[in-house]
Amino acid sequence: MSAPEQPQARLLIADDEPEIRQILLDFFADRYSCVCVNSAENALALLETERFDLVLSDIVMDGGMTGLQLVPEAQRRAPNTLVILISGVQGIENAIQALRVGAFDYVMKPFDLRQVEVVVRRALEHHKLLEDKRWYENYLEQLVEDRTVQLDRALGSLQNAYRTTLHALAAALETRDAETHGHSERVVAYSLRLGQELGLNHEQTRALEFGALLHDIGKIGVPDAILRKPGKLTDEEWVAMREHPALGEQILRNVDFLHGALFVVAQHHEQWDGTGYPANLKGEDIDFNARIFSVADAYDAMTSDRVYRAGRSYEVAVAELEDFTGRQFDPAVVAAFHHVQKEEWLHLSHISYPRANDKQTLADFPLYAVPTAFAN
Repeated sequence: MSAPEQPQARLLIADDEPEIRQILLDFFADRYSCVCVNSAENALALLETERFDLVLSDIVMDGGMTGLQLVPEAQRRAPNTLVILISGVQGIENAIQALRVGAFDYVMKPFDLRQVEVVVRRALEHHKLLEDKRWYENYLEQLVEDRTVQLDRALGSLQNAYRTTLHALAAALETRDAETHGHSERVVAYSLRLGQELGLNHEQTRALEFGALLHDIGKIGVPDAILRKPGKLTDEEWVAMREHPALGEQILRNVDFLHGALFVVAQHHEQWDGTGYPANLKGEDIDFNARIFSVADAYDAMTSDRVYRAGRSYEVAVAELEDFTGRQFDPAVVAAFHHVQKEEWLHLSHISYPRANDKQTLADFPLYAVPTAFAN
C-alpha cells in the first residue's frame, strides 16, 4: 500500500515589494505552481478558496496585516498549509517570534536564493510527510469502519444462527407438550413489550430474549410420563417437575453467550414473596428479567385455551395479576403491564415471533405455562 501521487506543489508568495515577488516567482516557477499577492489580506482570501502547500510571506507589509498576524489566520483557514516568514529586520527575536506564532521557518533579507530553496524544499518535504500521515490515518479509519461493518454483519449472522438453532430446539421441545403450542411466541412478544416499557438496554433485552426462549430447557430431563400426563400430578411427580429450572441451569451453565439467559431459566418459578422454587428467592433477589418473564408467562397461561379449560378474558387476567401483585409478581412489572393498552396486548397475542433482523426481537420458548397461582 502506498499513498497516492500528489499534484505539483503550490506556493503562495505574499510581499508588498513587486521586485521581491518577481524574484521569488522567477526562481520557483519552473518547479512549483506559484501565485503572488501583495498583502496578507489577499493571501488569506486565496486560502479560503484555493489549496496551497506553502505560503512565503514578508513579515512587514505596508498598510495592513503583518506576516505574524497572517500565520494563525492561515492555520485556521488552511490548517494543512505551512508558512515561511521573510523579514528585513535582523535579530534573533524576530525569528523566535515567528516560530512562536506557528511559522514553519524564518528567512532574513537580504536572502540568498539557495538558502530560500533549502528552506522551501525542507518545508515541502515536511508537508508531504504530514499529507502522507493524514492519508494513512484516513485509510486506517476507513479500514476500521469497513471492518466494523463486516464484523457487525458477521456477528448478526452469528446471532441469527444462534436464534435459528434455539428456535429449532424450542420447536422440538414444544412437541412434547402439545397443549402449549404457540405459547412460546406469545410469551416472547409479551416479555419484549414489558422489557421495552421498563427500559431494558440491548444486553438486558438479549438476555431476556434467550431466557424466554429457553426457560423450560430443563424439561429435557423430565420424563414424558410426567410431562405429558393428562391428569393431575402426584406429589412425587411434582417434585420431579420442579427440578426443571435447576436442570436448565446446569445445561446452560457453560454456554457463554447464554450467560444472561441463565437467570431466567433458573429463576422463572421464583415468586416475589419467596414462596417460589427452586431456591425460594424473594423480592429483588430474583433476577429482573425473570420477574418480567413471570408476569408475561402468567398472562399467557390465563388467556390461552387449555384442554381442561377455556382461556380467560383480558379483564379477568388483569384482575388476577393485580390480586397476586406483591405475592407472586413484582409490583413494578405489573405496573408496567398496566401502562400498555389492552388493544396492544390483544394484538400481541396474535402475532408471530419477530424476525431476527428486528432489533427488538426477543426469541421464544416457554413450555410448562401455568404458574402456581393459576393452575387449576
